[in-house]
Amino acid sequence: MCMDTTDTSYTSGHLEEALDRVHASGPEREGWLSNHAPMVVEALTAHGRAGSVHRWLDLYQDKLEDFPDRIAPVTDDNWPSALGDPRRMADWTDYFSRSLAERPWKSVLAEWWPRLLPGLYGGATHTVIRVGHAVRALEAHANAPRLTELAHALGYWAARHQPVTGLVELPGAPTAADSLEVVPAIEPGHVGFRNRLAAVRRLPGWAHDVTDPDTAKERLTELVRAATHRYATHGHGEPTMLVHAATAPNAVLRTLDSLPRDQWVPSLHAAWTASAAVTSMYAPPAPVAYVPPARLTAEEVVERALAHGDEHVIKLTDTALDIGDEQALAAALRSVELSEPLT
Repeated sequence: MCMDTTDTSYTSGHLEEALDRVHASGPEREGWLSNHAPMVVEALTAHGRAGSVHRWLDLYQDKLEDFPDRIAPVTDDNWPSALGDPRRMADWTDYFSRSLAERPWKSVLAEWWPRLLPGLYGGATHTVIRVGHAVRALEAHANAPRLTELAHALGYWAARHQPVTGLVELPGAPTAADSLEVVPAIEPGHVGFRNRLAAVRRLPGWAHDVTDPDTAKERLTELVRAATHRYATHGHGEPTMLVHAATAPNAVLRTLDSLPRDQWVPSLHAAWTASAAVTSMYAPPAPVAYVPPARLTAEEVVERALAHGDEHVIKLTDTALDIGDEQALAAALRSVELSEPLT
């Protein structure tokens, strides 16, 4: 079930109010953990739960920290030296705020997407995920708070930009599901996303022969479906982090229609590497059979996710509803079972 952006809840003003609250806070907390509030309030609003965003924010409020201090302005001339410097989050946000005030948002996005795409692993992929939510909101209705959110999202991505290089390509499989199945797990003993990512050395190739933009979009859709379905049977490997194997490529997929078509193919390849890397980093020793406790409608699954409250549960449910089939909804319910609720 895809989001209906004609729903009046998406233009009720609740999202704008929530984003104004969130923008007083920084993109991270406790030194590295991501602020999920802007992504969650957009997801809830997109699925007709705008009236719940302030109540959810009240529960999440203690996880928000003050916006970071500025160091020095990022400019068109010095930006390469500031790329990937997490101390410069406020400087990068200011830069994109100025850019978006001067030019159409799609023009800014098209310029920066290929620069940022190689580093979408930064912030445990939350950087590109936040951009995906911001783009969906702007496609539905462009206004000042939503443009500000895109500035914050792009600024976060630029500051946490983290490429992955030196991967050895292994044989893949024809389908995304089968290729995810042959992703090798990293050696045990690595703690934390950055250390685990550094331990990823080998990944299977997939869809490397794709050169047509429309085919790239089809394959990316296939990847999002496969990674979401896989969570139902493999999410116990790490219930929080394995969500990103699906939500990161879905953020890329959501952004494609706002980008020039010549950026679609490289977007597919980057999304595959991100999904496969997360799969490698948190793979369980073995899958488990999973049958949901009840056959629920999409609306009922959203209500379960909202009642649970965990930010990753809500975001995986958001992606599952984009797919809309029974196995995707089962994955969302599995995340409810595996995750600690927000209280």
